[in-house]
Amino acid sequence: MTSTVDNAVFRGALGRFASGVTVVTTILDGVDHAMTASAFTSVSLDPPLVLVCSHKTSRFHDAVLQSRIWGVSILAEEGREVSAWFANRGRPLEDQLSDCGFTRGSSGVALLGNSLAWLECTTTAVHDGGDHAIIVGAVTSAGVKDEIDDPLLYYRSHYGTIIRSEASEKTILKADNL
Repeated sequence: MTSTVDNAVFRGALGRFASGVTVVTTILDGVDHAMTASAFTSVSLDPPLVLVCSHKTSRFHDAVLQSRIWGVSILAEEGREVSAWFANRGRPLEDQLSDCGFTRGSSGVALLGNSLAWLECTTTAVHDGGDHAIIVGAVTSAGVKDEIDDPLLYYRSHYGTIIRSEASEKTILKADNL
């Protein structure tokens, strides 16, 4: 199927969608693999499912397809350098986590310290997504850090965080129903 959409316009449109930033990790034959991903989302609450998109030519892609286990670290604002490091293609695999501060989850995957929350997943399905694979995972464990609450966001190739508004979906609904 041939697309008539201009690639630069397409990338520009997608860049205007603000997203959170995650680092997704796996371990295969004792070697850690990791990548920065903003293409991550929840799929289902019951059962708990999430998905991440992985470029088919990346080292991470091959490793996660073989291991079928992966961790997602949802980065806090302090995770900018970590995000940039794991977005760097071609970095050495050996000791790539040494400066990140991490713990091992029950599955053995690395879960990063600069995180608001983390998930451990087992792959349940892989779908073709053009130059990416859409990897769906069943969440096997999850955790949150209550002591930090400023997320790392990504918008138009820049990092940011949120400025909280007094309004929320609940306060807006209450005001509309008065």
